[in-house]
Amino acid sequence: MKKALITGVTGQDGSYLADLLLEEGYEVHGIIRRASTFNTSRIDHLYTDPHVNGVRMFLHYGDLSDSVNLVKLLYELKPDEIYHLAAQSHVRVSFDIPEYTSDVTGVGTIRILEAIREAGLRSRFFQASSSEMFGKAQEVPQSEKTRFWPRSPYGVAKVFAYWATVNYRESYGLCASNGIMFNHESPRRGETFVTRKISRAVAAIKHGLQKELFLGNLDAKRDWGYAPDYVEGIWRIVQLGEGDDFVLATGETHSVREFVEAAFAQADLDWKQFVKHDPRYERPAEVGLLLGDASKAKKILGWEPKVRFHELVRIMVDADMELLSRETPREHLGKLP
Repeated sequence: MKKALITGVTGQDGSYLADLLLEEGYEVHGIIRRASTFNTSRIDHLYTDPHVNGVRMFLHYGDLSDSVNLVKLLYELKPDEIYHLAAQSHVRVSFDIPEYTSDVTGVGTIRILEAIREAGLRSRFFQASSSEMFGKAQEVPQSEKTRFWPRSPYGVAKVFAYWATVNYRESYGLCASNGIMFNHESPRRGETFVTRKISRAVAAIKHGLQKELFLGNLDAKRDWGYAPDYVEGIWRIVQLGEGDDFVLATGETHSVREFVEAAFAQADLDWKQFVKHDPRYERPAEVGLLLGDASKAKKILGWEPKVRFHELVRIMVDADMELLSRETPREHLGKLP
């Protein structure tokens, strides 16, 4: 039985990856941070008593800022595959907490790579890289050969992590790969990210629980895909057995305004009646257009996205509509001022 370790297991990608790996017969281990409250809602359907019913999902306390703990954990687990998905991943927030973002998102990757080396493991390693590394894109579409020009502390930290992965591959012979993933969304997306913020607002407005939605730059264009598709791509990259770097993208670009239009239309609402501009949600340095070229992934991995833009929007809006139709969240939102 293969053993996999996932950082960021409680996030959108980590939870979908845990689903996939368990279906593939893996023993799955995830790292979670100690906190005053549990943040495991995305994986609660997987995690129960490991001694009951042959459950193969295990959680361990750890932190990307604690290298000693990471080394101990790798010594203990000796995973066959390590999927590094954890990060401070909110781009706008990275402008507010740049030092923390750099430490966790950037240096945190070095800590894991060094822990692999220190533990003497031959684990296959995956680094979740980001299209935000392209930032002020130097060509359209962006491929594995496109020059990076990050436009946020998050993007800068991801560039650091990308080259750290390449460096450890070349310096120490690690089977270490980067997946340069363009925006990918789902009903498990964090509620502060723009796509989920929109789909939740549509549902709340439709249920009479919200009157307005405040957004920043509606003209920004992104290559939006469906998270489960991208998680499959992640797994395929690791199965190659040799380190390499791949862009994962749909090859289509749509503006935030298009997402808004499609989301409100799914609920038979006129978005112009509800959406307001708020400059607080704009970035100090904007990324205007991201569009990925995933032809290498298609050729070598046989990977291409199945869910396209309008189906993605429908999936997200329908999921939030269903969520708010339940009594508990309706009661919760109804009490908000």
